[in-house]
Amino acid sequence: MSTLAKARCVFGAHPSAMDTALAVAVLVCMVAGSFVDPHGPEGVNWSLRTPDALSLALMTAGAAALAFRRRAPMAVLAVTGGVSVVESVTGDPRAPVVMAAVIALYTVAASTDRPTTWRVGLLTMTVLTGAAMLAGPLPWYAQENLAVFAWTGIGATAGDAVRSRRAFVQAIRDRAEKAERTREEEARRRVAEERLRIARDLHDVVAHHIALVNVQAGVASHVMDKRPDQAKEALAHVREASRSALDELRATVGLLRQSGDPEAPTEPAPGLARLDELVGTFQHAGLRVELARTDQGTELPAAVDLAAYRIIQEALTNVQKHAGRQAKAEVSVVRVGPDIEVTVLDDGIADGEAPDAPAEGGGHGLLGMRERVTAVRGTLTTGPRYGGGFRVHAILPVKSRTDAATEATGDPV
Repeated sequence: MSTLAKARCVFGAHPSAMDTALAVAVLVCMVAGSFVDPHGPEGVNWSLRTPDALSLALMTAGAAALAFRRRAPMAVLAVTGGVSVVESVTGDPRAPVVMAAVIALYTVAASTDRPTTWRVGLLTMTVLTGAAMLAGPLPWYAQENLAVFAWTGIGATAGDAVRSRRAFVQAIRDRAEKAERTREEEARRRVAEERLRIARDLHDVVAHHIALVNVQAGVASHVMDKRPDQAKEALAHVREASRSALDELRATVGLLRQSGDPEAPTEPAPGLARLDELVGTFQHAGLRVELARTDQGTELPAAVDLAAYRIIQEALTNVQKHAGRQAKAEVSVVRVGPDIEVTVLDDGIADGEAPDAPAEGGGHGLLGMRERVTAVRGTLTTGPRYGGGFRVHAILPVKSRTDAATEATGDPV
């Protein structure tokens, strides 16, 4: 690192030290400039004259004030402007005390807004130039008086330019930080949505198949000694349900694999086309299920098709777990205008057992159903039936919002 770079780092970390060094440098320049005789016989030349005590005191006061220019820029400008006016009126020849006022005006312009810079700059230029022209020992048209006007204008303009550049750079940084925060928030939102979707799918798959495995394992254990053939059949159903659960879990977890991992299964997500197969698994487990459908020929969006399938799967799983072994379930899938209605009913307890009906606030099954329905902009109602049992009723749109809008306007997709 060069010496200049090291000095910048030190002064950047300690602005007061930088201001003090600047004040010393300005004092040296003003003292050195006081030895210049602009009116010598051969023009501007160096002379051996020494500035008087008042000029030295004014230069020292102006330079000392610059050490506080960041803390109180307006007060420093007032002090340096005051000593500059005194020097303009009394100095003959005049010492360059106005240099301190120019630096103070630059600081004010760099640290305030543009209207304040205009007001303060015009006032400083008017006072210093007017005092030099009207009350100074030189003629009003002297070159030194015009230099006061020029240098104060340059100080105000330079300070305003620096302030504008700082504001521009800060605005770019703010926009970049805001864009970065927006991207991070969007990424977190997408991750949360994906986690929720995967958790919902895992719950539906595990709850359904494990419930069937539990029932069939119980049947096999109960009839193992007396009816081994029925026990074998129950164990076969356990094996089939386990294999199906593993396949669906593999398909769901495969979505979490990174690039370069073995390819995930490409089997399509289940839908109402596999509803008969789903009902058959519950019937094999001993649950009486009646299915009624009037939706043949209806093409559903993939999200709606999956939501309808999962709702029926979760509802029948709840019947299997909570309504009793002798309960009866009724499943209906009906096309009603622009919607498809899915209804799952059960008659509750049928063999004297105490029911364990699902409640609105318990578990994740009903919550998962409600989230799925909300995701496709449908409606879901659940609750106990009059006389016993439970009812799940979902209304799902056959067409997505985009398809409906396109059809209404007649525009092609």
